[in-house]
Amino acid sequence: MTALSAHVIEEIKELPGKYPQPRSAVMPALDLAQEELGYLTPDAMSEVAEALQLDPGYVEGVATFYSLFHHQPIGKHRFYMCTNLACMLRGSEEVVARLKEAIGVSEPGEVSTDGMFSYEEVECLGACEYAPMCRIDHRYEYDLTVAKIDNLVNDCRLPRRYQKAASESPAASSPRPAPRRPSRTKKQAGG
Repeated sequence: MTALSAHVIEEIKELPGKYPQPRSAVMPALDLAQEELGYLTPDAMSEVAEALQLDPGYVEGVATFYSLFHHQPIGKHRFYMCTNLACMLRGSEEVVARLKEAIGVSEPGEVSTDGMFSYEEVECLGACEYAPMCRIDHRYEYDLTVAKIDNLVNDCRLPRRYQKAASESPAASSPRPAPRRPSRTKKQAGG
């Protein structure tokens, strides 16, 4: 019996053609495997290696190097909470404390009793101007507050068909535009 579905194996086999070097397909392939299973098992990593015709040790090395790949079960919804300096100065400690309370866990990596949630503290998500912030379900949430955390957790508890409508509500965070750079004066531009 295989760990990965035939459909995912076929998707993985198509990946090397999209990159100049076949090894460049390892991370997207591992991401597909993790998305299907929820985490990477030894069998899944071996199947990725076989599908990409790469050494299993190389694939496992990539999978264990990057913290975005998980080797044990995680919650269906995983919060990546930034706790770096900018987020900390703008209240991430209070936000993380509320998240732990709302999902019923006491430490990073712990899975809620219903299997719905887990969280991880990360060093930086690259959006310090919108601190505190997090990533959940492949999207970023900005300017977090205790109330926003409650809304995010409640939205995740909704049946799938209602989540889109909830995420489009005014209470949900939306992507922010890139910060504006100051315009250059004629003197700065050399004129």
